[in-house]
Amino acid sequence: MEHKLRRLAGYYKPYKALFFSDMFFAMLGAVITLAIPLLVRYITGTVVNFPLNEATRTIFQLGAAMIAMVLVEAFCNYYIAYYGHMMGAKIEYDMRNEIFGHYQKLSFAFFDNQKVGHLLSRITSDLFDITELLHHGPEDVVISVIKLLGAFVILLMINGKLALVAIGIVALMLIYAVFLNRRMKSAFKENRARIADINSQIEDSLSGIRVVKSFSNEAAEMDKFRRGNDRFVAAKRKTYRYMGVYHSGMGAFATLITVCSLIMGAYLMTTGELTSADLVTFLLYINNFTEPVKKLVNFTEQFQNGYSGYERFLEIMNIAPDIKDKPDAVHLDQVRGDIQFDDVSFHYEGKEENVLSHVNLKVRAGEYVALVGSSGAGKTTLCSLIPRFYDVTAGSVKLDGRDIRDICLKDLRRQIGIVQQDVYLFAGTVMDNIRYGKPEASDEEVIRAARAANAHEFIMSLPEGYDTDIGQRGVKLSGGQKQRLSIARVFLKNPPVLIFDEATSALDNESEKIVQHSLEKLAKDRTTFVIAHRLSTIRNAQRILVLTEDGIAEEGTHESLLAKNGVYAGLYQVQF
Repeated sequence: MEHKLRRLAGYYKPYKALFFSDMFFAMLGAVITLAIPLLVRYITGTVVNFPLNEATRTIFQLGAAMIAMVLVEAFCNYYIAYYGHMMGAKIEYDMRNEIFGHYQKLSFAFFDNQKVGHLLSRITSDLFDITELLHHGPEDVVISVIKLLGAFVILLMINGKLALVAIGIVALMLIYAVFLNRRMKSAFKENRARIADINSQIEDSLSGIRVVKSFSNEAAEMDKFRRGNDRFVAAKRKTYRYMGVYHSGMGAFATLITVCSLIMGAYLMTTGELTSADLVTFLLYINNFTEPVKKLVNFTEQFQNGYSGYERFLEIMNIAPDIKDKPDAVHLDQVRGDIQFDDVSFHYEGKEENVLSHVNLKVRAGEYVALVGSSGAGKTTLCSLIPRFYDVTAGSVKLDGRDIRDICLKDLRRQIGIVQQDVYLFAGTVMDNIRYGKPEASDEEVIRAARAANAHEFIMSLPEGYDTDIGQRGVKLSGGQKQRLSIARVFLKNPPVLIFDEATSALDNESEKIVQHSLEKLAKDRTTFVIAHRLSTIRNAQRILVLTEDGIAEEGTHESLLAKNGVYAGLYQVQF
């Protein structure tokens, strides 16, 4: 825990000046709060006994001083509220950048086992709780300690017997608060998990809203959401029960201190051990004595909340990217496009059964290779190994004779263009989505890429042409239009190696012909891997590889594979 707290404290480093100024004004405000009741005591116990003129002059002078102190205290409170929160916001900004950047480094294997809602909650609500702790925690502790120790010393100076009564009740108050805060820790953790579940459920349901509505399953989604919401309320009920007992008890203790102090003070006045001015001062300090206790206990609650969020933050940050650059990874500017699989085997994380076993394959630069086979044979997996979305379990994949694990990841992936069946378009304009293939591209380059992908005509027919907003995931476009935009994106990227992952299987015949023409145009003079279910789209492939659970079962052209009357011929007969 000590190491974690040191690491957490490191986030203050860029904002040291802001942190120390925040602490200074917090301490100054606490000292002023302690000083004002002493001035009141001086006025009520001493100044009122001065000669009239001197008393009047002194009262106005001290009154002016107290007003000035109130104004300084107000500025201190403004400073720690505004600049302290801004420091928290900047730390939250840094941590959010850090965790989002870390998400970008993690491989597909990580995201295969995660829910987006859970990942989202760690970057939103968790970080807010952490930075609230980092902002309020130190200043609350500093203010509370100054007020508590200051009030303790001053109360002992006023009357030791009366001070001991208050201190005894405060000690009981602390024991009570610490006991209940331990109970609340587990409840806060459970709340956080339930919120993450709800975020995940909402994200899943809203992302698939078209499927939900097409099956008229709104009621089923509502039931799923209600069950998650019920679990959330149950977790909250437990937390609020503890909080109710805690707050009611703390309120009772605060009132009890005042009541006991009044009773004891009245008794001491009857015995002549306490003056009325001292009793008034004592009662003014009671608030200074109980408020810090509440703040310290609230800090423990805030600490539990923020620290549990920080532990969840660290869970992600401590996951080392399993696919990353070697220290001596080489940079690549240009490649020919020769791809070689050398005795490659692969299985997914957490599974022992190989998807690919001892695959050997050489593809020359500029060659057009098609991969066919039944679902689960490993076609997509094989292609996912080329850009290192996953790393091989055994063997190696080479680009131009160099193991891809020795190449800088960014440079490797810059050489590869991928067109998938499930096109992902970002919310924004047509221009923005095509330019994603090359962020620094000019408008002319984007338009040239769109023309090459047979997309320019339909784009110009849109209400605002290239500046048309296409909606979340391109919902305003047809399947063929979305696919052509994704092809334009790859045209703009202009990579020497291409992977078409069932890029036309979800399209109608007319759209398929247009997209197929665009794909063939894009594939010219590039090393191309095509994963295809529709065998009609790969008749012209230079090589067709037939994958089965045992690896590459057959290899050849369309005509030679039909003549073999083997696995490929069987697949072809089923389709035609």
